[in-house]
Amino acid sequence: MRGYAGKFAEIDLSTGGIKETKFREALLREYIGGRGLATKILWDKLGERWEEIDPLSPENVLIILAGPLTGYFPGGARMCISGKSPLTLGIVGSTIAGEHAIDMRCAGFDGLIVRGKAQNPVYVLVTDNMVEIKNASHVWGKTRIEIYKILTKEAVTELEERSPNSREWKAPSILHIGPAGERMSRMAAVQTKYTHGAGYGGYGAVMGSKNLKAIIFKGMGPIPEASNMQRTKELMCQITKINFKADLWRRWGTGSFGYDVGARLSSEPVRNWQEEWHDEKSFGVDKFEEKVWVKRYWGDFGCPITCLKLAVVKAGPFKDAISDNPDYEFQAYCGTNLGIFTPEANVYLCSIVEDLGFCGIQVGNVLGFAGELYQRGILTQKDLGFELKWGDAEAFVRLMRMISNREGIGDVLADGTYRAAVKLSKIKGKDLTKYTVVEKGQAIGAHGIRSRQDFVDIVSYPCSVQGGDHTSPAQREIRKGDSELTLILHDSGVYCWFNVFESDAFDLIWDFFQAVTGWSITADEWYENKALRILAIQRAVLLLSGPDFTWKPLVDDDIPGRWYDPLPSGPYTGRAAERKELMEERQKYFEAVGWNERGVPKSSTLKRLGLNDVDKKLKAFFIHNQ
Repeated sequence: MRGYAGKFAEIDLSTGGIKETKFREALLREYIGGRGLATKILWDKLGERWEEIDPLSPENVLIILAGPLTGYFPGGARMCISGKSPLTLGIVGSTIAGEHAIDMRCAGFDGLIVRGKAQNPVYVLVTDNMVEIKNASHVWGKTRIEIYKILTKEAVTELEERSPNSREWKAPSILHIGPAGERMSRMAAVQTKYTHGAGYGGYGAVMGSKNLKAIIFKGMGPIPEASNMQRTKELMCQITKINFKADLWRRWGTGSFGYDVGARLSSEPVRNWQEEWHDEKSFGVDKFEEKVWVKRYWGDFGCPITCLKLAVVKAGPFKDAISDNPDYEFQAYCGTNLGIFTPEANVYLCSIVEDLGFCGIQVGNVLGFAGELYQRGILTQKDLGFELKWGDAEAFVRLMRMISNREGIGDVLADGTYRAAVKLSKIKGKDLTKYTVVEKGQAIGAHGIRSRQDFVDIVSYPCSVQGGDHTSPAQREIRKGDSELTLILHDSGVYCWFNVFESDAFDLIWDFFQAVTGWSITADEWYENKALRILAIQRAVLLLSGPDFTWKPLVDDDIPGRWYDPLPSGPYTGRAAERKELMEERQKYFEAVGWNERGVPKSSTLKRLGLNDVDKKLKAFFIHNQ
C-alpha cells in the first residue's frame, strides 16, 4: 500500500500490553483513515454494546489516527482523535494541528488504539518502530507550558542517551491534557504545543479517565511512500500556489471574524446568545493586530495559508497572557459571549482556557450559560461565592478554575452545559434547559442561523452526526464544499480543509488521493457510497447513545429553543427560525442521505452499504425501546 505506514499500535493501559496490528487494504479503501477509519474501528470494538458503555470507563477506546494524505497535502499536519464521546455519546472525529501526526508516521505508525486504564499516571512514548509506557506522576497536575518544558527535556535526554552519536535532537511532538482532563471534565480538550487543541467530543476527559497524561512522538524515518511522487509534488505546488493568493486568510485567519460575524452577519453569540449582533469596534481585527499579535504568520507543518497568529498581552492587568490569534471561535465564546469586547481580556480568557486544558467552545458556552443564570437571579452570589457580571474577565476566570477543580458549583458545570442544565433544573425547581444553546450534549459552534447570513443553515446542527460541531455541518446539498460528507473526506484524509476553500483547490482532491495511494476515488463513489457508510455508522451510534442519555429521533434533532425567538437587535432584527421550515428541510436531508422519516438509516441503505450488522443492531434496539 502507498500512503500508509501499514501498521497501528494497540495499547492496553490496564495490562501494559502493546502490540502492532494491521488493517486489510480493502478496509482502508472503504474508510481511508482518520475519522472514517476511527468510526469503523469503534463500531467493530464497541458497537454490539454501545448503549451500555460509559465513555469515561476503561472500556472506551481512544483512537489517534493520521490519514494517507497527512504530510503530503498542504496543511497536512493534522491528526484525528476519536472514541465514544463523553459529550454526545456518539463518535466525534476531532482533528488537531501540529507536527505530532508527521512524527508518528515518520516513526512507522498510522495510528494508536488505546484502551484500559493505567493504575497510575502515565505517558506513551512513540519513537522509531517502538511504543513504550512511561511514568507521568511527576507531570500530573501540570499545565501546558510546564508539561512542555519537562517532557521535552526528558524525551530529548532519553533519545540522546539511546543514540549518543546521532545529530542534535529537535523537540518531539506532544499531545497532552491539563487539569480539566485529569478531573474528567467532559469539556476537556486534547492539547498540543502551547495553544492548539482538539476540543469537540471531550476526549481530554477520556485521556484523564485512562490516567493518560500525554503522548510523545518522535520519528526519524521518511513519511510513507507515495504511489506517484512526481505527480504528488506537482499537486502540492498547485494547491500551495492557489492558497498563497488567499490574502484574507493569510493576513488575519479567522481572527478577522470577531467583529465581522457580529456586526455584518448578526450570527455571533453575545451574552449567551441573547443577541447575535454587536457593533463593538474595539473588537475589530485591526485592534488585535495592533495590540496583541507578536507573530503574524505562524503556520503548522507544510501549511501555505499560515492563518495562525501568536498573541501576547504586553501590558496592563492581563500582562503576559499568551494564546493563538485568538481564532474566531475563541473570540466569540471567550469574548462576545461573555460580554467581553477587548483583545487583552479575550487573550487572557483564552490563555486560562489553555492552561486548564478546556475546549474553548465548550467551556465558553457553559460560562455564558452560568452568566445568564446569574443575570436572571437563578444563580446567586451565594451559589458562586462572588458576583458574575458580563464583561468581568476575572470573575469568569474564577468560575473556570472552580470548574477545572470541580469545586462547588463548578462540579456541576464541569459536565458541560446540557448536563449542568438538567442537574440545576432539579436543584432550582424550574426548566433551565431553555437557556442552553447546545446540540445533543455538545455546545454549538459560534455561528447562528437566525439571520440566514452565515454558512450554516437550519439543518446543519440538528442533523449533524457530531452534534453541535460547526466543522461538520449537515447541509441539504450533500456535495457542497462545506457539507458533512465533504468534511468527512477531509477528516479521513487527514489534512486541514482551510486549504481547499477555493474550488480550484478542492477539485484537485481526487487526483491527490490517487497520486498518494494509487487508488482511484471518484466524487460519485465518495458521495454515494464511502461517505454515506461512515455517516450511517456515526448516526447509528448517536441514536444508540447511552448510558446516561438516549437521544430520541426527531425530538432531539432540533435547534436550540432560543433560535425560535426573533433577533432583538441589529440589521436583521425580528428574524427567527421557523419550526415548519426545520421539519420540511430535515425530511429532505433525511431522504438525501438514505434515512427514514424519523432519521434512522433505512434498512435498504445499510444493506446497500454493506452494513448488515448495523442494520441488525438498530432493529433490535428500536424494538426493545418501543
